[in-house]
Amino acid sequence: MELIASFSVDHTLIVPGIFLSRVDRLGDFRVTTYDIRLKRPNKEPAVDVAAMHSLEHIIATYLRNDPDWKDEIIYWGPMGCLTGFYLILKGNRAPKELYGLILRTFKAVEDAQEVPGATAVNCGSCLLHDLAAAKRYAAEFAAYLEKNAGNDDIFEYPRTNRLVTEEGQNFYDS
Repeated sequence: MELIASFSVDHTLIVPGIFLSRVDRLGDFRVTTYDIRLKRPNKEPAVDVAAMHSLEHIIATYLRNDPDWKDEIIYWGPMGCLTGFYLILKGNRAPKELYGLILRTFKAVEDAQEVPGATAVNCGSCLLHDLAAAKRYAAEFAAYLEKNAGNDDIFEYPRTNRLVTEEGQNFYDS
C-alpha cells in the first residue's frame, strides 16, 4: 500500500514551521494542505490535548473571520500526533506566503479572553479546554517563527527517500 503524503515526511528531521503537505485538484480549482508544525515529532512533548483543543477553536475562529483570508480558508484542525495543525486553503500558495498570516494568528491567541464555542451546545468536549496553556503554546510558536523567519528549513519539508526493489520491497533510510 502506498504511503500517504504526510507519512512520506522524515519525521526525524522535521522542525517546527509552515510546510506544504499536498496539493489536490477538486474540479476546476486547487486546494492545498499545509502542515503548521509546532513541535519536533518524537523529540519534544506533543501539545497538551486541552490546549490543542483550545488552539483549534481560537485559531479556526480567527482565520474564518480574517477579512483578507476568510474566503480561502477551508479547514483548520489538529494533527492526530498533536505536534501541529493542518490548514487547508483554496488555491496554491508557497509556505512563505503564509508566514505573516500564521504569525499574526498565533500572536492573536494572546488576546483571547475565552475559547470560542466552548459550550455544551457548540462543542463535543466542552470541558476539554485550557486557555492559559493554549496561550503559552501560541506565544512559544510565534516567538520561534520570528526568530527563524530567515531560515528556509521552517518552510521546506524534509522528505524520506525510499528505495523500492523490483519485488516492491521498501527500504527506508536511517
